[in-house]
Amino acid sequence: MTSNSDRPSHLQAEAEPWQLGMFRKGLKKRQRLKCLKKVLGEIGPAERCLLLTCGDNNGAMNFFLRQIGGIWSFADLEDVCLAEMKVLLGEPVVQVQEDGLPYADGTFDRIVCIDVHEHVDEPSIVSAETSRILKPGGQLIVTTPNGDEAKLAVRLKNAVGMSKEAYGHRRIGLTGEEIRALMTRDNIETVQTLTFSRFFTELLELSINFAYVKILSKKSDVADDHEHPEIAPATSSQLQTVSKSYRIYSMIFPIYWLLSQLDALVFFTEGYCVMVEGRRSP
Repeated sequence: MTSNSDRPSHLQAEAEPWQLGMFRKGLKKRQRLKCLKKVLGEIGPAERCLLLTCGDNNGAMNFFLRQIGGIWSFADLEDVCLAEMKVLLGEPVVQVQEDGLPYADGTFDRIVCIDVHEHVDEPSIVSAETSRILKPGGQLIVTTPNGDEAKLAVRLKNAVGMSKEAYGHRRIGLTGEEIRALMTRDNIETVQTLTFSRFFTELLELSINFAYVKILSKKSDVADDHEHPEIAPATSSQLQTVSKSYRIYSMIFPIYWLLSQLDALVFFTEGYCVMVEGRRSP
């Protein structure tokens, strides 16, 4: 049976929190959730889980991961969305520093780290901290943009002014090999590496991000109220400033979703997002 979060957004009811509505219209976010569900598998009701993010998260991913099971804690390196995330989730999301996660050694059975490493100066520090707070035998899942600068969509991004700086990144991402090396150094044994968001999805997402960063946010005077720029509305107030454009996008999203299925034609290529699963050695 297909879950609501996996269905095209034009099949979803509209009466829902704005964060969930945006999530359902996000091509890459939905692919990420699908991969995470596959890798996480069944989570026991007493298992302690942590989701660590860095700004590009309005709480929707937290909402859907919590539905899988387990006892979840949520942390983010930025504060821009924390208040509205708390409203959606009914519990606070902790703002943390990359060099000192406020949890005791061996606290969590599972840790999901989404798009953090590319935002920080020293990914090795984040890697060491997540390993420290993971129980022996615990599961660690790390996702980042693919750090291969030779990929076509990466070169297209640079050509149209959507370089890593436009995304608030210190680097474009990490390769699977680089993530696995960090894990090995921190006593995490790699289980598997997946990639998702192939060329057509990446190109469609680029068109959306370009429109927001280069056109809509400037016309609408969206405030840059934190360290990293936004490639999409991060708060309800930012979404409201581009409400007309968002309604148009919502209408044409089924077309975008259909076009993203062309990724199946390039199944043999490596995706533009990397997901690595590891287990902490006993």
